[in-house]
Amino acid sequence: MKNIRLIFIGILFNCVMSTSVWSQHQIDSTKIVKVLSFNILHGKTMKGDFNLDVIAKVIIDANPDFVALQEVDYKTNRAKKYDLVTELGWRTKMAPIYGRAMYYDGGEYGEGVLSKHTFLNTRNIPLPYIPGDEPRAALEITTVLPSKDTVSFIGTHLDHLKLETNKIMQAKEINRVFSKNKYPTILAGDLNAEPHSNTINILESFWTASYDKNNFQTTFSSVNPVKKIDYVLFYPKHRWKVHKTEVICDTIASDHCAYLVTLQLLDE
Repeated sequence: MKNIRLIFIGILFNCVMSTSVWSQHQIDSTKIVKVLSFNILHGKTMKGDFNLDVIAKVIIDANPDFVALQEVDYKTNRAKKYDLVTELGWRTKMAPIYGRAMYYDGGEYGEGVLSKHTFLNTRNIPLPYIPGDEPRAALEITTVLPSKDTVSFIGTHLDHLKLETNKIMQAKEINRVFSKNKYPTILAGDLNAEPHSNTINILESFWTASYDKNNFQTTFSSVNPVKKIDYVLFYPKHRWKVHKTEVICDTIASDHCAYLVTLQLLDE
Protein backbone atom coordinates (compact mmCIF):
# COMPACT_ATOMS: atom_id res chain seq x y z
CA MET A 1 0.00 0.00 0.00
CA LYS A 2 2.85 2.33 0.85
CA ASN A 3 4.45 1.67 -2.53
CA ILE A 4 1.18 2.43 -4.30
CA ARG A 5 0.92 5.78 -2.48
CA LEU A 6 4.50 6.65 -3.46
CA ILE A 7 3.80 5.78 -7.08
CA PHE A 8 0.65 7.94 -7.03
CA ILE A 9 2.51 10.89 -5.50
CA GLY A 10 5.25 10.51 -8.12
CA ILE A 11 2.74 10.53 -10.96
CA LEU A 12 0.96 13.56 -9.48
CA PHE A 13 4.28 15.43 -9.08
CA ASN A 14 5.23 14.72 -12.69
CA CYS A 15 1.84 15.94 -13.89
CA VAL A 16 2.16 19.17 -11.92
CA MET A 17 5.69 19.76 -13.19
CA SER A 18 4.63 19.04 -16.76
CA THR A 19 1.74 21.50 -16.46
CA SER A 20 4.06 24.14 -14.99
CA VAL A 21 6.61 23.73 -17.77
CA TRP A 22 3.86 23.75 -20.39
CA SER A 23 2.45 27.01 -18.96
CA GLN A 24 5.86 28.65 -18.97
CA HIS A 25 6.30 27.78 -22.63
CA GLN A 26 2.95 29.33 -23.53
CA ILE A 27 4.30 32.88 -23.28
CA ASP A 28 7.50 33.76 -25.11
CA SER A 29 8.90 36.84 -23.35
CA THR A 30 10.55 37.99 -26.58
CA LYS A 31 7.06 38.49 -28.02
CA ILE A 32 5.77 40.61 -25.14
CA VAL A 33 5.36 44.27 -26.13
CA LYS A 34 4.62 47.05 -23.63
CA VAL A 35 3.15 50.18 -25.17
CA LEU A 36 2.71 53.57 -23.50
CA SER A 37 0.65 56.48 -24.80
CA PHE A 38 1.46 59.76 -23.06
CA ASN A 39 0.34 63.32 -23.80
CA ILE A 40 3.14 65.46 -22.31
CA LEU A 41 1.58 68.95 -22.57
CA HIS A 42 4.51 70.34 -24.62
CA GLY A 43 6.89 69.45 -21.79
CA LYS A 44 5.33 71.78 -19.24
CA THR A 45 4.56 70.04 -15.95
CA MET A 46 1.52 70.89 -13.84
CA LYS A 47 3.83 72.98 -11.66
CA GLY A 48 4.44 75.20 -14.68
CA ASP A 49 8.11 74.32 -15.09
CA PHE A 50 9.95 72.20 -17.67
CA ASN A 51 11.29 69.50 -15.36
CA LEU A 52 11.69 66.82 -18.00
CA ASP A 53 13.03 64.38 -15.43
CA VAL A 54 9.52 64.19 -13.93
CA ILE A 55 8.07 63.22 -17.32
CA ALA A 56 10.93 60.80 -17.99
CA LYS A 57 10.37 59.06 -14.64
CA VAL A 58 6.81 58.13 -15.64
CA ILE A 59 8.22 56.48 -18.76
CA ILE A 60 11.13 54.79 -16.99
CA ASP A 61 8.89 53.37 -14.26
CA ALA A 62 6.45 52.00 -16.86
CA ASN A 63 9.35 50.34 -18.73
CA PRO A 64 7.66 50.25 -22.15
CA ASP A 65 9.05 48.99 -25.44
CA PHE A 66 7.38 51.82 -27.34
CA VAL A 67 6.05 55.23 -26.32
CA ALA A 68 3.68 57.41 -28.33
CA LEU A 69 4.14 61.01 -27.18
CA GLN A 70 1.62 63.74 -28.00
CA GLU A 71 1.89 67.52 -27.74
CA VAL A 72 5.59 67.37 -28.49
CA ASP A 73 7.38 70.66 -29.11
CA TYR A 74 10.52 70.90 -31.20
CA LYS A 75 12.59 73.98 -30.31
CA THR A 76 9.61 76.28 -29.71
CA ASN A 77 9.96 79.43 -27.66
CA ARG A 78 7.35 78.28 -25.15
CA ALA A 79 9.28 75.04 -24.48
CA LYS A 80 12.60 76.84 -23.93
CA LYS A 81 13.88 75.67 -27.33
CA TYR A 82 13.99 72.05 -26.16
CA ASP A 83 13.92 69.23 -28.68
CA LEU A 84 11.61 67.38 -26.32
CA VAL A 85 11.62 63.90 -27.83
CA THR A 86 15.43 63.84 -28.03
CA GLU A 87 15.69 65.06 -24.43
CA LEU A 88 13.30 62.35 -23.25
CA GLY A 89 15.05 59.73 -25.38
CA TRP A 90 18.34 60.60 -23.68
CA ARG A 91 16.79 60.46 -20.21
CA THR A 92 14.99 57.16 -20.80
CA LYS A 93 17.75 55.54 -22.90
CA MET A 94 15.31 54.95 -25.75
CA ALA A 95 15.65 55.75 -29.46
CA PRO A 96 13.73 58.97 -30.26
CA ILE A 97 12.07 60.23 -33.40
CA TYR A 98 9.97 63.34 -33.98
CA GLY A 99 7.28 64.02 -36.59
CA ARG A 100 6.07 67.54 -37.36
CA ALA A 101 2.37 68.32 -37.54
CA MET A 102 2.86 72.08 -37.91
CA TYR A 103 5.27 74.97 -37.50
CA TYR A 104 4.63 76.79 -34.25
CA ASP A 105 6.11 79.51 -32.02
CA GLY A 106 9.56 79.67 -33.56
CA GLY A 107 9.80 75.88 -33.86
CA GLU A 108 7.50 72.93 -34.52
CA TYR A 109 4.72 70.95 -32.85
CA GLY A 110 3.80 67.31 -33.43
CA GLU A 111 4.32 63.70 -32.44
CA GLY A 112 7.14 61.80 -30.81
CA VAL A 113 7.98 58.11 -30.58
CA LEU A 114 10.45 56.44 -28.24
CA SER A 115 11.57 52.87 -28.86
CA LYS A 116 13.77 50.30 -27.16
CA HIS A 117 14.46 48.90 -30.62
CA THR A 118 16.18 50.53 -33.58
CA PHE A 119 14.23 51.62 -36.66
CA LEU A 120 14.04 49.75 -39.95
CA ASN A 121 12.15 52.68 -41.42
CA THR A 122 9.93 55.56 -40.37
CA ARG A 123 7.30 57.79 -41.95
CA ASN A 124 5.23 60.76 -40.90
CA ILE A 125 1.74 60.93 -42.40
CA PRO A 126 -0.07 64.30 -42.45
CA LEU A 127 -3.75 63.94 -41.57
CA PRO A 128 -6.60 65.91 -43.17
CA TYR A 129 -8.15 68.91 -41.42
CA ILE A 130 -10.33 71.92 -42.16
CA PRO A 131 -8.14 74.89 -43.21
CA GLY A 132 -7.66 77.20 -40.24
CA ASP A 133 -7.76 74.39 -37.70
CA GLU A 134 -4.67 72.67 -36.24
CA PRO A 135 -2.84 70.22 -38.51
CA ARG A 136 -2.32 66.69 -37.16
CA ALA A 137 -0.04 63.78 -38.08
CA ALA A 138 0.55 60.07 -37.53
CA LEU A 139 4.17 59.03 -36.92
CA GLU A 140 5.09 55.42 -37.70
CA ILE A 141 8.16 53.33 -37.00
CA THR A 142 8.86 49.80 -38.20
CA THR A 143 11.23 47.73 -36.12
CA VAL A 144 12.26 44.20 -35.17
CA LEU A 145 11.45 42.64 -31.79
CA PRO A 146 13.88 40.38 -29.90
CA SER A 147 11.79 37.48 -31.26
CA LYS A 148 12.96 38.56 -34.76
CA ASP A 149 9.40 39.52 -35.68
CA THR A 150 8.93 42.76 -37.60
CA VAL A 151 6.18 45.09 -36.33
CA SER A 152 5.03 48.65 -36.89
CA PHE A 153 4.07 51.19 -34.23
CA ILE A 154 2.14 54.42 -34.84
CA GLY A 155 1.72 57.40 -32.54
CA THR A 156 -0.94 60.00 -33.27
CA HIS A 157 -2.95 62.87 -31.79
CA LEU A 158 -6.33 63.63 -33.31
CA ASP A 159 -8.07 67.00 -33.43
CA HIS A 160 -9.15 68.45 -30.08
CA LEU A 161 -12.30 70.28 -31.17
CA LYS A 162 -15.65 69.08 -29.83
CA LEU A 163 -17.10 68.90 -33.34
CA GLU A 164 -15.93 65.59 -34.81
CA THR A 165 -15.49 66.74 -38.43
CA ASN A 166 -11.67 66.78 -38.35
CA LYS A 167 -11.41 63.69 -36.18
CA ILE A 168 -13.63 61.68 -38.51
CA MET A 169 -11.55 62.66 -41.54
CA GLN A 170 -8.37 61.82 -39.65
CA ALA A 171 -9.68 58.43 -38.46
CA LYS A 172 -10.65 57.49 -42.02
CA GLU A 173 -7.22 58.52 -43.31
CA ILE A 174 -5.47 56.46 -40.65
CA ASN A 175 -7.54 53.43 -41.65
CA ARG A 176 -6.88 54.02 -45.35
CA VAL A 177 -3.11 54.46 -45.05
CA PHE A 178 -2.24 51.86 -42.46
CA SER A 179 -4.63 49.14 -43.61
CA LYS A 180 -1.99 48.49 -46.28
CA ASN A 181 0.67 47.59 -43.69
CA LYS A 182 2.36 44.24 -44.24
CA TYR A 183 3.41 43.80 -40.59
CA PRO A 184 1.42 43.50 -37.35
CA THR A 185 0.75 47.08 -36.26
CA ILE A 186 -0.07 49.00 -33.07
CA LEU A 187 -1.75 52.41 -33.03
CA ALA A 188 -1.48 54.54 -29.88
CA GLY A 189 -2.31 58.09 -28.94
CA ASP A 190 -4.56 60.80 -27.62
CA LEU A 191 -7.55 60.48 -29.92
CA ASN A 192 -9.61 63.22 -28.24
CA ALA A 193 -12.70 61.03 -28.61
CA GLU A 194 -14.58 58.90 -26.13
CA PRO A 195 -15.56 55.24 -26.57
CA HIS A 196 -18.60 54.68 -28.82
CA SER A 197 -18.13 58.07 -30.52
CA ASN A 198 -18.24 58.24 -34.31
CA THR A 199 -14.46 58.71 -34.43
CA ILE A 200 -13.71 55.66 -32.30
CA ASN A 201 -16.31 53.54 -34.10
CA ILE A 202 -14.61 54.35 -37.42
CA LEU A 203 -11.20 53.39 -36.09
CA GLU A 204 -12.51 50.23 -34.46
CA SER A 205 -14.09 49.13 -37.72
CA PHE A 206 -10.50 48.27 -38.65
CA TRP A 207 -8.44 48.24 -35.44
CA THR A 208 -9.06 46.11 -32.36
CA ALA A 209 -9.35 47.87 -29.02
CA SER A 210 -7.16 46.96 -26.06
CA TYR A 211 -9.74 48.20 -23.53
CA ASP A 212 -12.95 46.73 -22.13
CA LYS A 213 -15.68 48.65 -23.94
CA ASN A 214 -18.16 47.98 -21.15
CA ASN A 215 -15.85 48.81 -18.25
CA PHE A 216 -13.10 51.10 -19.50
CA GLN A 217 -10.51 53.05 -17.52
CA THR A 218 -10.63 56.84 -17.75
CA THR A 219 -7.45 58.73 -18.71
CA PHE A 220 -8.18 62.48 -18.47
CA SER A 221 -7.49 64.53 -16.47
CA SER A 222 -4.60 63.26 -14.38
CA VAL A 223 -5.99 64.91 -11.23
CA ASN A 224 -9.49 63.48 -11.57
CA PRO A 225 -9.87 61.23 -14.61
CA VAL A 226 -13.45 61.43 -15.83
CA LYS A 227 -13.20 60.38 -19.49
CA LYS A 228 -11.21 58.07 -21.75
CA ILE A 229 -9.48 59.76 -24.68
CA ASP A 230 -6.11 57.90 -24.75
CA TYR A 231 -5.93 54.57 -26.57
CA VAL A 232 -3.92 51.61 -27.78
CA LEU A 233 -5.37 49.73 -30.76
CA PHE A 234 -3.91 46.96 -32.90
CA TYR A 235 -4.18 45.02 -36.16
CA PRO A 236 -4.67 42.28 -37.20
CA LYS A 237 -6.80 41.00 -34.35
CA HIS A 238 -5.51 37.41 -34.53
CA ARG A 239 -1.85 38.48 -34.14
CA TRP A 240 -2.16 40.27 -30.79
CA LYS A 241 -3.34 39.34 -27.33
CA VAL A 242 -3.94 41.85 -24.51
CA HIS A 243 -2.37 40.82 -21.21
CA LYS A 244 -2.80 43.96 -19.12
CA THR A 245 -3.93 47.58 -19.26
CA GLU A 246 -2.96 50.23 -16.74
CA VAL A 247 -3.70 53.94 -16.31
CA ILE A 248 -0.81 55.85 -14.73
CA CYS A 249 -1.89 59.19 -13.29
CA ASP A 250 0.98 61.42 -12.26
CA THR A 251 -0.61 64.72 -11.26
CA ILE A 252 2.63 66.65 -11.76
CA ALA A 253 4.03 65.21 -15.01
CA SER A 254 1.04 66.07 -17.24
CA ASP A 255 -2.65 66.87 -17.39
CA HIS A 256 -3.15 63.44 -19.01
CA CYS A 257 -2.71 60.05 -17.42
CA ALA A 258 -0.34 57.76 -19.29
CA TYR A 259 -1.96 54.63 -20.72
CA LEU A 260 0.13 51.43 -20.57
CA VAL A 261 -0.86 48.24 -22.40
CA THR A 262 0.99 44.93 -22.37
CA LEU A 263 0.49 42.91 -25.56
CA GLN A 264 1.72 39.57 -26.81
CA LEU A 265 2.51 39.07 -30.48
CA LEU A 266 0.99 35.76 -31.54
CA ASP A 267 2.31 33.43 -34.21
CA GLU A 268 0.58 33.27 -37.59
